[in-house]
Amino acid sequence: MNNMDIFVGGQWQQGRGPEMQSRFPGDNQVIATLNSASLEDVEDAVIAADMAWRMPSWRNLPAHQRAAILYKVSRLIDENCEALTQLQTLDNGKPWAEARGLVMSAAATARYFAAVCEVSGGELPPRRQPELMTISTYQPIGVIAAITPWNSPIASDMQKIAPAIAAGNAVILKPAEATPLISLKLAELFEQAGLPSGLLSVLPGKGSIVGDALVRHPLVKKISFTGGTNTGRQLAHIAADKLITTSLELGGKSPTIVLSDADLDIAAHGVCYGIFSSMGQACIAGSRLFVAKDIYSSFMEKLTQLTRNLIIGDPRQERVHLGPLISPSHRDSVRNYVEQAVQQGGKIRIGGTAPADPVLQDGNYFLPTIIEGLNNQSTVCQEEIFGPVLVVMPFDDEDDLIQQANDSVYGLAAGIWTKDYTRAFKLADALDVGTVWVNTYKVFSISTPFGGFKESGIGREKGLESLKAYMQQKSLFLALNPQPNRWCE
Repeated sequence: MNNMDIFVGGQWQQGRGPEMQSRFPGDNQVIATLNSASLEDVEDAVIAADMAWRMPSWRNLPAHQRAAILYKVSRLIDENCEALTQLQTLDNGKPWAEARGLVMSAAATARYFAAVCEVSGGELPPRRQPELMTISTYQPIGVIAAITPWNSPIASDMQKIAPAIAAGNAVILKPAEATPLISLKLAELFEQAGLPSGLLSVLPGKGSIVGDALVRHPLVKKISFTGGTNTGRQLAHIAADKLITTSLELGGKSPTIVLSDADLDIAAHGVCYGIFSSMGQACIAGSRLFVAKDIYSSFMEKLTQLTRNLIIGDPRQERVHLGPLISPSHRDSVRNYVEQAVQQGGKIRIGGTAPADPVLQDGNYFLPTIIEGLNNQSTVCQEEIFGPVLVVMPFDDEDDLIQQANDSVYGLAAGIWTKDYTRAFKLADALDVGTVWVNTYKVFSISTPFGGFKESGIGREKGLESLKAYMQQKSLFLALNPQPNRWCE
């Protein structure tokens, strides 16, 4: 690819910040060079966004006409599915099948919020006084700062842009520094769909410069962030100082639980997918596994064999299960966690190193890894690794199991494998997490809210309520039989 422009206030232009490169994680070769956004670009984008969302032509646009734009974006994504899949794979090394699923998810998200936009309305609270009627309405917030991660950019981008646009706002998207390409392409599709100029900007660059300037700008009225907990905490402080709302989807250290009555084949396949898909680079990755003692040996044999059969390689090829990690430094971080686990007494059952295949030496590959022999207090059980590393622990007491599963600063997701749904419901109720999967894992519905407990975040994405998260509520009081107020006499 040649040098690329960025999208500032509805205009394609060269960024005024430092040069940045996008590299394919499979071999670390440069696939695109562009200039990042500057502080001046941030200022221009915010000013344009604030003007655009206030324009009567947008503020007064009927909901079904805003929906029409999102429907068209959805169709454009479908029409360009293969090209977008290829770009997503180049951008972050996601295997082809997973990348295609993310592209299709983005199209579905645009369709869903188009439909929600058309049918959502205000509320008519119950009348408490015969002579008074009250109406509750929803209005846009204004300029939204949307900051997205590198692990699933097109899906994460759309989960913020679609409801914000459906609600009548303007959006400034700051994609992860490592993955700007798919976000810029998405801006092009919104432009083709007829979104008025200024309502969407895409500003690639460093979070410490571009992101910080964006969220601190006085005209930005909401922060929507998906990423690490430490950054989320900093953004929450900024939002608190500005008295604006936030949606924060942060880290996770999700427990998966295999009970003694589980179908071992179904559970093994689900656990394997839950941790090793996306190379473990997912906030919901099932990275802590608790297995009932009486089935531990037989279950681990199945899981180990499945892991051994996983294909690691160039993500552009079919039938590859695991591609590369996002960068050399991230691979080093994953390796360091594994070495630390061994130092603390852990035993590597499988994996634990980069693959020996010379074809993969230039990429950021790491073998799917299973570690045994540690307890829940170990570093690799308490800290988010964000890689293909699973720590397995046997249990024989369910009360102790619940205590261990909840013994984490995170509370994003969990998985339960059992044939007894009554037991599953009780266990799910006891887990301090925002999402629980039973006999499945890492499946989603755009109509079902998603978010975390504890340090895994604030607020929810997806579902009807996520549209209202990008709106502010206004109450109207209407006198049905106006009379002079006698207090004044």
